[in-house]
Amino acid sequence: MADNDLLAEQFEEKRGHLRAVAYRILGSLAEADDAVQEAWLRLSRSGASVDNLGAWLTTVVARVCLDMLRSRKARREDPLDVEGGHRMPGAHDPEQEMLLANSVGLALLVILDTLEPAERLAFVLHDMFAMPFDELAGVIGRSTDATRQLASRARRRIQGSPAPPADRSRQREIVDAYLAAAREGDFDALMSLLDPNIVLRADHRVLGLGGPVEIRDAAAIAERAVKAGARAAQPALIDGEVGVVVAPRGKLLMVLKFTVANGKIVEIDAIGDRDRLRQIDLAVLS
Repeated sequence: MADNDLLAEQFEEKRGHLRAVAYRILGSLAEADDAVQEAWLRLSRSGASVDNLGAWLTTVVARVCLDMLRSRKARREDPLDVEGGHRMPGAHDPEQEMLLANSVGLALLVILDTLEPAERLAFVLHDMFAMPFDELAGVIGRSTDATRQLASRARRRIQGSPAPPADRSRQREIVDAYLAAAREGDFDALMSLLDPNIVLRADHRVLGLGGPVEIRDAAAIAERAVKAGARAAQPALIDGEVGVVVAPRGKLLMVLKFTVANGKIVEIDAIGDRDRLRQIDLAVLS
């Protein structure tokens, strides 16, 4: 009994780290907790002496997560399957999951969902948790060189093009200002960012209507931004330009593509259609 109590105590000391690893691999708090619990069950049943318990548990959690990702892919679950205001299956604490998603980065979680399971695992464990490639290779079941290539391929997808256009910093300033004004409900600040002749184009998934809609009224667009609040929004590179991903708890709901001219936003394309979202090239802003 004393040995079991000591083992449980040691496991609890590492639970936070294991949960962080699992959440970044899976993108779901409920599934992450399931993976951590499975690691505890395997540890408690093993009866073996473990020299480096932290490394052993991280490896077990990683393998469990990889199996879960592959099973998810085999069932062809859609990582974009989120509707505004609807609770995701297994999301037992939406507020906690939102806080965790924000701390990791909504855009990063969205892009991680586009990677193959082995790519995602390689990137998370090496780039985010500094696991050496020789150890990681054993988890994934590939050679060290192949595992390094997986992480490199994932990194390129996440970081996007290495040569940003000269005006990207100005785009970022304007998009950041737009999000800040929307979050603060500052109508006047929004109006100062919008061109008087701005046009907002939204597809049927965004507005829940029968087809795409165009709005050519700066005040109406600003009012919509204030109402939306941008709580689950974060800047990202969208087809090489600075835009916004809207991703409640890290699950992509829509993107906003901005066209900026002379320091004003002249066009906003709101895209929520799943087929169109899959075709968009997303990357994390550095």
